[in-house]
Amino acid sequence: MSTQQSPYFVLKASSPATSGVIAKVTSYLAEHGCYISELSQFDDQQTGHFFMRAVCEIKEGNETIDSIQAGFTDIAESFEMKYSFHDAKQQVKTLIMVSQHDHCLDDLLYRHRKGELAIEITAVVSNHLDLRPMAEREGIRFIYLPVTKENKLKQEEELQKVIEETGTELVVLARYMQILSNNLCAALRGRAINIHHSFLPGFKGARPYYQAFDRGVKLIGATAHYVTADLDEGPIIDQAVQRVDHTYGPQELTAIGRDTETVALAKAVKLHVQHRVFLDGNKTVIFS
Repeated sequence: MSTQQSPYFVLKASSPATSGVIAKVTSYLAEHGCYISELSQFDDQQTGHFFMRAVCEIKEGNETIDSIQAGFTDIAESFEMKYSFHDAKQQVKTLIMVSQHDHCLDDLLYRHRKGELAIEITAVVSNHLDLRPMAEREGIRFIYLPVTKENKLKQEEELQKVIEETGTELVVLARYMQILSNNLCAALRGRAINIHHSFLPGFKGARPYYQAFDRGVKLIGATAHYVTADLDEGPIIDQAVQRVDHTYGPQELTAIGRDTETVALAKAVKLHVQHRVFLDGNKTVIFS
């Protein structure tokens, strides 16, 4: 008796809000031997857009994910739909970018090693050499691309070559302390995640936790968002917060900040690779 499991896939779809979308899509999936184990939908009444995510198992017939996707074209065209099919068991090829702070990289590597994140790490890219041992002890390729004002665009071209050569689908800025060019942000739209050391909007610039301390804040946090040309203004995926009081000094705030950053970034990466995030203008729709 065969123990091979049936293929699972995730369907993401968005379209102008109109009647009949769910009925048409679910009927099509059922007709092609699919069992829908999870179905989420949202109608954004402000923008007039409809979003849907379905997790399906192919139970019957000789259908494959590719054949089901190929036959879906007519439905998509009739509803002016943007859609994508994803093999639920396929790891997302992910490139991680870092500078000198190690906590976010360390946390992602740990979660990856434990099987918590469905990612295949294609490389760790950095403008410093500090974290090279951390990547290489995991058997992960480390690429050193030092950045200066003079070579910034050339190094971004090298980065894009790495992304293309490795088939990278997601780029994670795990405390990468360089601003990406507008062209690179546009090329990576919706597939580059950054972690910001604040509950946005918040304290910008250098030494944010010291600024927070000077202001006597009672709540600190971190924000994971998609990268856009507008610095730290991209669509927010996840945020983590921690309540503090007057007894916390700058070092304690910094330590707590590291924790919130790792939690928010890991959650954002997990949501993305599980295909739960939709872009909705400068916002996100997330089926968690």
